Amino acid sequence: MGLFGNLFEKKFCSVCNGEIGLLGNRKLEDGNLCKNCAAKLSPFFSDRRRSTVAQIKEQLAYREANKQAVAAFNTTRSFGKDTKVLIDEDARKFMVTRARNLAEANPDVIDFSQVTGCDLDIDEDRSEETHQDSQGNYVSYNPPRYTYRYDFNIIIRVNHPYFDTIKFQLNSSSVETNPDRPVAAMNKPDPQSCQDYREFETMGKEIRDILLNARQTVRDEAKAKAAPKAAVQCPLCGATTTPDEHGCCEYCGGAIA
Repeated sequence: MGLFGNLFEKKFCSVCNGEIGLLGNRKLEDGNLCKNCAAKLSPFFSDRRRSTVAQIKEQLAYREANKQAVAAFNTTRSFGKDTKVLIDEDARKFMVTRARNLAEANPDVIDFSQVTGCDLDIDEDRSEETHQDSQGNYVSYNPPRYTYRYDFNIIIRVNHPYFDTIKFQLNSSSVETNPDRPVAAMNKPDPQSCQDYREFETMGKEIRDILLNARQTVRDEAKAKAAPKAAVQCPLCGATTTPDEHGCCEYCGGAIA
């Protein structure tokens, strides 16, 4: 009775106080979470079980505020076919999503300055092909023949309070370099000869370079802004002045070239 009593005991969400249906509970370190509240968390967040109720509430408040960032997001460049990297060059932000309705999906909007690294990882999978012999058994070719498939993964590392890695696949299905005829290992085709391979490799490298270069630009600008400014002579009033944050004379307010 004790076992079944616990199983069918009503549970309530520690965040919204709503009743949690059978098998709908998402355990927290010190409470319960319903599937509706869990669905509002970042898709890149993976530490729910070790999170407290207070931490989940903080994240949900951030996710609510993120809706405004999504509404203000202006996509200037887009990469990917299924999962996409959307970039707002003017605001220096990006997001990763496969959703068409951005307002509904509420993808995390991330600053370029939060990027700590980005890699393109190309996975190769080699599978041996077989054929039926005269007895109907599947046997290897002699010499063995293989089909080669490739997947293109982007790994973005970020300095973010709720996740530190975004990993996704650029291609929706594996790229085969020899789809019509498997080949012996010694005759492995050059993947660069495949148009789809070249397309996804170029796309991945472009995403990597854009994010890394954008991150470096933002950091260089912040470093330059924080550096102490040398005193110069104002060409307008002749005073020796240290330009303010706008590059203007502290005495006459004129712009110093």
